[in-house]
Parts: sequence; C-alpha cells; structure tokens
Amino acid sequence: MSLIAGSYERFIWGFKLKPLTHDPPSQSLTLTQIFSYPSHIAPITTVAAAGPAAASGSSDDTIHIYDLSSAASLGPLHHFSSSITSLSFYCPPNLSFPRNLLSAAADGTISIFDTEPFVLLKSFRSHKKCINDLAVHPSGKLALSVSRDGCLAMSNLMRGKRSFCCRLGKEATIVKFDGSGERFFMASEEKIGVHLAEDARLLFELDNQKRVLCAAPGEGGILFTGGESRSITAWDTNSGKVAYCIEDAHSTRLKGIVVLTKDGGSDDEPYLVASASSDGFIRVWDVRMAVKEKPNPLAEANTKSRLTCLAGSSLKSSKRPRIGKSTPKEEDINKSEYFCILPFILTFQSSIIDISQLKLEPGHRVGKKKYGLQRKGRQKPSFGFLVYVPSTM
Repeated sequence: MSLIAGSYERFIWGFKLKPLTHDPPSQSLTLTQIFSYPSHIAPITTVAAAGPAAASGSSDDTIHIYDLSSAASLGPLHHFSSSITSLSFYCPPNLSFPRNLLSAAADGTISIFDTEPFVLLKSFRSHKKCINDLAVHPSGKLALSVSRDGCLAMSNLMRGKRSFCCRLGKEATIVKFDGSGERFFMASEEKIGVHLAEDARLLFELDNQKRVLCAAPGEGGILFTGGESRSITAWDTNSGKVAYCIEDAHSTRLKGIVVLTKDGGSDDEPYLVASASSDGFIRVWDVRMAVKEKPNPLAEANTKSRLTCLAGSSLKSSKRPRIGKSTPKEEDINKSEYFCILPFILTFQSSIIDISQLKLEPGHRVGKKKYGLQRKGRQKPSFGFLVYVPSTM
C-alpha cells in the first residue's frame, strides 16, 4: 500500500505502509518514507494515485508524474495555462493499471490524458470559473465537476465535451461518486448532499456542523469526511446518520482522507483509512475499532510541513508508468518521409513562406535542433509546429 501527500511548502511525500513485524496477527504497521523532495515551484494543490502511478498538481501550472514502485519522478506535463485544482485517475475494475488521468484547472478546463504513455488526448472548457473538484464515474464514461461559478457540470468523456450544466443554490467544493456509481455526494461548507446519479435528485442532506474539506467513499454505503472539526466522521448514506466517528484524529483540520482496503487485500486485513492534516501528520486507522472506542493510530508519520492533500493506492501492477514524447525518435522516422513546419514558417524577417516553395531535405533530426529547411534568399526558420508531411508533396 502506498500513500502520497502534497504540502504547501512544495514538497511531495511518498510512503509505503508495511508490517512492523512478520507476525500477521499483531497487525503492527509502519509508514516508511520512500521519497521526499520539492517537485514543484509553487504549493501543491492536489494529488492522485492508482496502481504504481501517481500524479501531483500545483499552482505552478504543471502536473508531475511518479512511479511509486521505483520511487522515481518521471517528469512534468506542460499543457496548462492556469493552476491545477483537481486530479483523478480512471482505473477499470478488471485492471491494476490506470487507463486515464483527468485534471481540472483554475481556468475552468478539463484535460484527459492517456496513461500508456502519459499523453494529452483532449482539453475542453467545462466551467467559466475555477473548478473546485472533479469526480469520474466508475464506468469511465462521464465525470462530474463543481466550480466557483456555482454550477454542477457533467462531461461526456467519450466525446470530450460538456454535456450538461446546472446552477446550484450555493457553491460546492467537493464532489464524489460512491463505489457503485449509483449515487454521488456534494459538499458545500458544512453540508453534504446525497444525490441519485440517475437524475441528480437530492435524497437527503448530512449536517457536519463544521466545514468539510475532504471526503472519501467507503464500502457498504459509508462516506468518510473530515475538515475543520479535526475528526473523521463515517456517515451511513443509506440512513443519513453517523455510523461512527474518530474524535480529535488530528490537532488541526484534516486535508485528506484515503480508504486503503477498497481494492485489495484479504478479508482478514484490517479496514484501513489514512488521514492527513495541516499539522503535518499522516495517520493510518483501523476504523473497526472506532465503533467501540476511540482507536489509536496503527501507524503515523510526521512530515513537519503543512499538508494540503493525500492520495493512496492498494493495487499492484507489473506495468510501469512513462511519459510520452511529443516528437518521434530519429530511428522511427522513415527515409521516405519528411518533417516540416505546417502550415507556415515564420522567418527572422517576419515573412510568411508557403511550404510548397520549400526544398525539404530528409534525414535531419527533429526537436530543438535545426530542421534542415532551406529557401533561396531567406534565412532558416526560427520556430514553428512540427507535423508529418509525406514525401510526395
């Protein structure tokens, strides 16, 4: 089991949850740090994890990808012009490796990435203002998003566009689907609405008394929430009542909750929930003990930083995440094909040159080096877009 947390100080933290002893009945666990470094140049706002892949988004307008199995950073994705506010992986139930990564940004756009390798598939505008949260349906065909424009939007992920939008009574900050996809939850300040996914009808509203900052759906209709109350509250969304609560789980407000045993592990393993707080602590709880009395954390780690988000993964996969390249390798270029700048080339004299007048030379590298494009009386191009052009042109 792996955990990844982001902090206001730009640091990303990675942990492995391992048994402290080789005696399974003891259930003693420890959080072992696998990496920690400043991966962004601005505060980290959101993290996501699925299988061996993890991602972090920041207000520096970038997403960084990580390989949890090797504790390595794979580099950033530069496709954005505003802060990243939410990340979500889509992993089909029968797979252990995520199929897509979805991101939401402060300019109201949603981006869809393929994960084998990580390449941008589509970006589209879903809201007029900053998106607060994004949730992907278990089918992977649609996503819900809430924004500062006070709207709830549904996006068709098959077509890559917004298909529905409605104005809410007040701004929602959190949206989550349950495990079956039949219901979804929206949090606004201290209120949590339980909605039917079929028609968005409000079934009932949960009152947390204090502002909700994080939520995670569990098994059996349980929804875990945390926030300004400093407690972890488990709601029974079938009855609308509190199932149990871990009082004073942290000394300050909670910023992240992760259910760790939803996807893997045997039935004999404890039901684990991890929480992160602004106090810098990450704690792992066996919530079955909370039904009887206040439990002690099974494991904890002190990052000594202001944590802003938390994500985790229980899946194991033999695949390794990698980032796709925007240009092909030199050995992949066929000798009968050329690369040029389309549709125009801008020279140092700010002249527009039609590509039909260019003399193309094969065998040159693509990328930051010279393109090998020539024309009499003109200097070589300064910049442009690389696209494929057949040699019959």
